[in-house]
Amino acid sequence: MTVLKALKKIFGKSEAEPLAPACTAPSSSPGPRTDAPQSAQPAPASASVTTPDAQPVAPSARNEKPKPAKPRREAAPKPPVIPWKLEDFVVEPQAGKTRFHDFKLAPELMHAIQDLGFPYCTPIQAGVLGYTLSGRDAIGRAQTGTGKTAAFLISIISQLTQTPPPKERYMGEPRALIIAPTRELVVQIAKDAADLTKYTDLNVMTFVGGMDFDKQLKQLEARHCDILVATPGRLLDFNQRGEVHLDMVEVMVLDEADRMLDMGFIPQVRQIIRQTPPKAERQTLLFSATFTEDVMNLAKQWTTDPAIVEIESENVASDRVEQHVYAVAGADKYKLLFNLVNDNGWERVIVFANRKDEVRRIEERLVRDGINAAQLSGDVPQHKRIKTLEGFREGKIRVLVATDVAGRGIHIDGISHVINFTLPEVPDDYVHRIGRTGRAGADGVSISFAGEDDSYQLPAIETKLGRKISCETPPTELLRPVVRAVRKPHDPTETA
Repeated sequence: MTVLKALKKIFGKSEAEPLAPACTAPSSSPGPRTDAPQSAQPAPASASVTTPDAQPVAPSARNEKPKPAKPRREAAPKPPVIPWKLEDFVVEPQAGKTRFHDFKLAPELMHAIQDLGFPYCTPIQAGVLGYTLSGRDAIGRAQTGTGKTAAFLISIISQLTQTPPPKERYMGEPRALIIAPTRELVVQIAKDAADLTKYTDLNVMTFVGGMDFDKQLKQLEARHCDILVATPGRLLDFNQRGEVHLDMVEVMVLDEADRMLDMGFIPQVRQIIRQTPPKAERQTLLFSATFTEDVMNLAKQWTTDPAIVEIESENVASDRVEQHVYAVAGADKYKLLFNLVNDNGWERVIVFANRKDEVRRIEERLVRDGINAAQLSGDVPQHKRIKTLEGFREGKIRVLVATDVAGRGIHIDGISHVINFTLPEVPDDYVHRIGRTGRAGADGVSISFAGEDDSYQLPAIETKLGRKISCETPPTELLRPVVRAVRKPHDPTETA
């Protein structure tokens, strides 16, 4: 008996014939699927015990089991989206303060601002937005922690939501470009941008060195890029490879221009800017902690009739930060650091030192002596730097030891103390350092160790602050020899 006849006996002629081509096909692939219409009736159980040649029918029979009913998927529908209206965001007018309501911002943007808990503008935001929302170029002088990031992001988002994107556009053609000097700062800006654009259709992307190039490229190829935040080196890599085109940039932001000068990035930034539209055809915003002659020369080259907004750094440095200076010998600095942190049980401390080798030694000694510490410097690989910052943000790391360059990218609320293990050589760096604490309306404390090698920096710092900082002798008990902390073994029965 042939296979065809056997199938006719089992299924009947009308059901066997459509399956005949599949049965006569070569048996190289088990259980081939066909496009033939399937029987409405379930296959008899005897079908699974036919001759070996008939085995390809079995999978088809199994496939004929009824599909799960759709109502089972719909049994747990998503909660209904409650429509948001601008009237839901109520902020009363207050003398001397500017509300975001005072600017004509898109409802999607106002919704995100409400979620972030920003009822009133900071001085830099009020000053900058008054110009940039009308399309004017601007130069802003302000320290980190003043809200300058939100100032230029709100301006960018307003521009992009009001103007439709070009009809013909490649994936790698951003409409807004933000250049920042450090990887950590790029990551932080991108996070803030994601928070402010969450109710819009705008896409935010980041390009930083030290991260997987192909991974960043796949991200770029997957969707249109509206806002690109990047370090100069990695952006230039993408541009020179033809993956990113900057001819459609409508708004360009240069953040921490003074730091980019210090780090030698200006030649790279010049190459990037040459790829963007002429300055008369784009809006350019430049921010710097200081307005040096070099910074102002750059601003003149890259902007057109810019508005100049200055926020005094003294207020940032001193209003919410209690400042102390301990006169201490260099040999006693580590003892003082350890005992301060250990005796007081401080949980979120940043320690600044001037050199990378100094940072490494401090971190190694703290870890050896039982304090959970990590370092942040140019010698630390990028993926580890980001992981370290996340651990510090989540409270898993008690003490973060950093250089000035790495420390510029630390924007974390809740830092209780900043300790200057060595005084910075540049007074502006002192302001940046202590600005890591006392953020978001909270109070903070900074403690500086002035030794025989760095105490001469104090007069310049006091001149920068516009006031004297009293120099204290640390209590004797804080200079006692280090007693290594004993880590208690983990008890699985303990609860947090």
